[in-house]
Amino acid sequence: MTELTHFDAQGRATMVDVSAKAETERAAVARGRVVMAPATLERIQAGTTAKGDVLGVARLAGIMAAKRTSDLIPLCHPLMLSKVTIDLTAAPPDAVEIEALVKLTGRTGVEMEALTAVTVAALTIYDMCKAIDRGMRIEAVRLVHKSGGKSGTYEAE
Repeated sequence: MTELTHFDAQGRATMVDVSAKAETERAAVARGRVVMAPATLERIQAGTTAKGDVLGVARLAGIMAAKRTSDLIPLCHPLMLSKVTIDLTAAPPDAVEIEALVKLTGRTGVEMEALTAVTVAALTIYDMCKAIDRGMRIEAVRLVHKSGGKSGTYEAE
């Protein structure tokens, strides 16, 4: 098998050729959180923010972002995802926890899609609530699970 690299023979950046890799079931889970003032979380939960259903819009934004990751991340393969779920959970007194699960059967993994989904969902929460809480923080975006492919399974500690 050819070495997988993002550089061609002249040292220029290129998309990795995965055509020789076997198709396998692949999955990735990423997590992150948005920390905010307790009053902001209360308004999100009550549905009283000026921009409406913050968590519903963030869920949709995360799903859409996972599907468009190759448009956002240079050299990322466009993928036919078979499943994307975004779970947003209030974590009183001051945070929303975000988890994205992305799956496909293919030749390359979906870690970037899961990480992009969490990040865009978090940015959407920030955007929808920034008028009431500019001090929000997006934290701890990380890969927590990866399965499938030659490198096998990864579980974060």
